[in-house]
Amino acid sequence: MALRPIDNALSIVPDGLRPKKQAKVSIQPQKKASEISVNDENKAPLPQPIDASVDYVASEDLKPFQDPESNIQSLVEGLDSKDWVKVCQSLNDARRFSLYHPGLLLPVLEKVMLVVVKSMKNPRSALCKTSIMAASDIFNAYGEKLLSTDSSAFDQLLLQLLLKASQDKKFVCEEADKSLTAMVNSIAALPLLQKLRGFVNHGNLRVRAKAAVSISNSVYKMGSEEIKEFGSVTLLQMASDLLNDRLPEAREAARSIVLSVYEAFTENEKLDTEEDWQSFCQSNLSMIQAQLMIKVVSSQ
Repeated sequence: MALRPIDNALSIVPDGLRPKKQAKVSIQPQKKASEISVNDENKAPLPQPIDASVDYVASEDLKPFQDPESNIQSLVEGLDSKDWVKVCQSLNDARRFSLYHPGLLLPVLEKVMLVVVKSMKNPRSALCKTSIMAASDIFNAYGEKLLSTDSSAFDQLLLQLLLKASQDKKFVCEEADKSLTAMVNSIAALPLLQKLRGFVNHGNLRVRAKAAVSISNSVYKMGSEEIKEFGSVTLLQMASDLLNDRLPEAREAARSIVLSVYEAFTENEKLDTEEDWQSFCQSNLSMIQAQLMIKVVSSQ
């Protein structure tokens, strides 16, 4: 049975569809940038705004530093700034380091990730989107190395991306979806699934759905041996919860997970009949769960 990953916002975006030009967005900051805290989520904007702008620069339009060694210290200072526009600029510099000088950024990568997380929480859309774009470039540059950094930094980053992908502000949501796609494409499925599995029971139904999509796309990448190593039964139990979810996105992701496990099962065991599948499900799952798995496969 030939399977395809589910078609949703996290589907892989071909390089040709990425924007080729910088999109300039006008920003109305507070009167005094020095009074702004990067993590101030509650203050209303002050009167008499000054003009400022933030460029959303596509990854392919970012350039390497001519003298990266002399710029790394100013990067750290910029990330600590209380001026949110300066933080945006520093996050774009962090993207340049991750793409062209990853070795220089690696010693301060954990700090960068924490600033990215902090900026995602900021109510300013420009700062939030810039931080999400930085997360995408960091995923593409470092992949599984991110899992060897402070685990809490990656966990916080993953949570914030799921939350931003679940919100109503479309341009932020779409950017977060792209970042989650970059994460799935750059990190091996097994360790990533260990991080994602806890979110299928998250209290926010949109977070559950976004996590389910990332899980299904990760499982689709796995071979039969990897699925067996992670646990076919574990994946089916995970999917059974999502099959009854309120959001169609989560239910479709769950069906994709089940079909990936079914394909791996028939390939690994040299089986091709639904009877063997039914026996496997009934032997390892509850009656209700087994019925759900059987129904998904028989409906294909």
